[in-house]
Amino acid sequence: MSLSEEAVVFRVATENLVGIVSVPDVTDAPGAVGDCGVLVIVGGPQYRVGSHRQFLLLARRLAAEGYPAMRFDYRGMGDSDGSIRDFEHVSDDISAAISALRRACPTVKRIVLWGLCDAASAALLYMQATGDARIAGLVLLNPWARSEASLAQTHIKHYYGQRLMQKEFWIKLLRGEMHLLRAIRGFVDSAMAARGTQAHGNAVSMSFQDRMAEGLRQFPGKAMLILSGQDYTAKEFLEYVGSSTRWAGLIEPDRIHRVDIPDADHTFSSREQRSRVENETLQWLGRL
Repeated sequence: MSLSEEAVVFRVATENLVGIVSVPDVTDAPGAVGDCGVLVIVGGPQYRVGSHRQFLLLARRLAAEGYPAMRFDYRGMGDSDGSIRDFEHVSDDISAAISALRRACPTVKRIVLWGLCDAASAALLYMQATGDARIAGLVLLNPWARSEASLAQTHIKHYYGQRLMQKEFWIKLLRGEMHLLRAIRGFVDSAMAARGTQAHGNAVSMSFQDRMAEGLRQFPGKAMLILSGQDYTAKEFLEYVGSSTRWAGLIEPDRIHRVDIPDADHTFSSREQRSRVENETLQWLGRL
């Protein structure tokens, strides 16, 4: 199916935001376009094209398969007005973009939010804050859930553990090329950080990670989680989820469709990895 693209301008408060809508050409296959559209949320700091044109190519592939798709710039990024803001403060931008997509594609009634890294986090925070009934699905790739404890736990488990298994590590150590005390101090500091943050976790207000969990717990629609095997952000997410009572059970198979891509990096930068993500997304959309 062929497609067309159009720029849309929409407002949040007094500021103009810019998006690109990829629309299936219904003259090629009348009736092939359903009522589901995809809003690609951009992780920051970057604009709507994405790393190695990832979001642009994704939106075009979705439209070619019959799913209208929109990618847009937050306020303060790309061609949009305003001052830059982080992923915890973009709910108004997401809400306005959903409305803009539906105006551009009147057949669209159900929206899927698709986000990588802190864009996945922003999608969950949006659901926690709004409970938007227009959202039918969530596609979450390598969600950002970093805390001092999760970072320390990830270093201990995946960095130090792997180093101890490397022949080069022991060769350098025996040759005196390793600063052993510095390495031990780094390990101890990581361990203390992990324990300390966990011990004081209940004394602070609800963290963004816990609000993400609430967003997923309250969401009545379907969700898919895609994780890269060669990505520390994905590993940190799993470490956080595994140690948090608020996240207990939320990524179990009966609640979420999980896809692990063992050789993938954070942004799925190779053609094979990108195609795998596109194919998984389309297969999941077909069951939505």
